[in-house]
This record gives sequence, C-alpha cells and structure tokens, in this order.
Amino acid sequence: MKNSAGLLIYRNHDNRTEVLLVHPGGPLWAKKDAASWSIPKGEFEEGENPLEAAKREFSEETGHVVPEGELLPLEPVKQSSEKIVHAWYLKGDVDAAAIHSNMFEMEWPPKSGTLQEFPEVDKAAWYGLDEAKFKIHKGQIPIIEELEKVLGLKKHRHP
Repeated sequence: MKNSAGLLIYRNHDNRTEVLLVHPGGPLWAKKDAASWSIPKGEFEEGENPLEAAKREFSEETGHVVPEGELLPLEPVKQSSEKIVHAWYLKGDVDAAAIHSNMFEMEWPPKSGTLQEFPEVDKAAWYGLDEAKFKIHKGQIPIIEELEKVLGLKKHRHP
C-alpha cells in the first residue's frame, strides 16, 4: 500500500476561511480543473517520517518554506486507489502566484520517443472551503471536511 503525506495550509481572508490547493502539471492535467486539485503532497517510503515528508513535498511543489507554526495532524484518508494520505494543517500564508515546482520527465507526445520536462505542480490558488471541495480530488474531500470540523466551521443542519 502506498502512503503520501501533505500539508493543508489555511488562512482567514475577507471574512472567510481559505485553503491552499495545487494543480498537477503536465499535459494529462492541462485541461482538467474540477476534482483535479490537491493539497501539496507526495509519496514517502516506509521508515520515513511522514511529517518530514509532508514538509519536503510542500517545499518541492511550491518552492516556499513551510509557514511558521504548529502543524497539527488530521485523520489519515484512504483513497479509492488504496493510497493513504496523511495530512497536517497549519494556519499560514504563502503567495500562491509565486510558486515554483520541481520538474518531472515523461514521454510526450505518447509513443513519440521524445522526453519532455513538466512542472509537478503548474499552479496554486487559495479557495474558500466550499469551492475547495469542488476543486479537490474527491478522495481528499474528507481532509477539507475534517479541517472544517476541527476549526468549528462545520455547518449544523437543523431539522
């Protein structure tokens, strides 16, 4: 089973809570938007400290250092691919427009024999919680919902 670790950075902006999401780079994701964004995250190996992996992935995917503050754990989430996502949340702020991601190489166009480099993340943005649940990969929606709960933002339904 694969494990990945990531950080959910949130801020209060214009009287609403926003979270930082990243969009995967490369030609396979270029025209996808809804249900394709993610928290900055990546896989880690057995024996590796998941929190250290989350910090490393955040820096690799955004080019930013992790904001100062206490990183608090959220419940791990199992995705449909059987991958477990370990996430921590932190109140902080980074310039989403100034991200600089590490690169990956893939054959493009397919079967062309030509290798091209693409950024692992091609953009980042701040989204309000409802919009974030629309933008984020479906398997990561529980991460946003748990943040709402721990921050006391979960809307209560009245009968």
